[in-house]
Amino acid sequence: MKIIISPNAEDLGRRAAEESARIINEAIADHGCARIVLSTGQSQFETLKYLVAADIDWSKVEMFHLDEYVDLPITHIASFRKYLKERFIDKTGVTKYHFVDGTPEGIENLTREIRSAPIDLGLIGIGRNGHIAFNDPPADFDTKAAYLIVNLDPVCRGQQVAEGWFATVDDVPRQAVSMSPWQIMQCKEIISAVPHEEKAWAVSQTLANGLTNQVPATLLKTHDRFQLFADAASYADVKQIVTLKGETQVEDFRA
Repeated sequence: MKIIISPNAEDLGRRAAEESARIINEAIADHGCARIVLSTGQSQFETLKYLVAADIDWSKVEMFHLDEYVDLPITHIASFRKYLKERFIDKTGVTKYHFVDGTPEGIENLTREIRSAPIDLGLIGIGRNGHIAFNDPPADFDTKAAYLIVNLDPVCRGQQVAEGWFATVDDVPRQAVSMSPWQIMQCKEIISAVPHEEKAWAVSQTLANGLTNQVPATLLKTHDRFQLFADAASYADVKQIVTLKGETQVEDFRA
């Protein structure tokens, strides 16, 4: 595990995007294409801003994403399909992408596509409650399904209101189609960009705990090639680091 601490979200986004671009370009050089998984949400704004401007042959990149609300149209401001179309697809010109459409019927096609070849890079955010994708605690670490329908807990639904995607908690859908924890862990490399003060609890609990489905992001620490990008605000509550696999490297750029 590698931890990179930036002074602010802007610096974090630049560093996370630079490392992501390096991995993507190496994949293209090695086997002619790169297959990636992208997260959405407010915490990914800075990283995506720098990533779409990176020197990458986007015609050789294939994109998947993590989750979508059940029964939410793509025209809704909170739709993750809308988010990725406006902030990634339209800006890079990527033509090969696979949306989670929020329907049970779409899971079969997504499963076939994501398992047709390895995923080179997963940009996996961490929610305020420690979730990865929409796998809220207690997350299902046992299922080998690629995507599944999950129930969203009150903390997760509250986060969506706090970030401005919905007016009230009652407006937030109660279910979503989410990539499973097991499928996330199949990515060859994982980068988690987790800025902002509201993620401080999630970052501290992810680093302080052993593997537990009560803090689903602890699973990421068991990955061979996991990098966590935090900023001064999100890292502020970290008191200890429990390493679950290999050595932990820390690069601190706050000074």
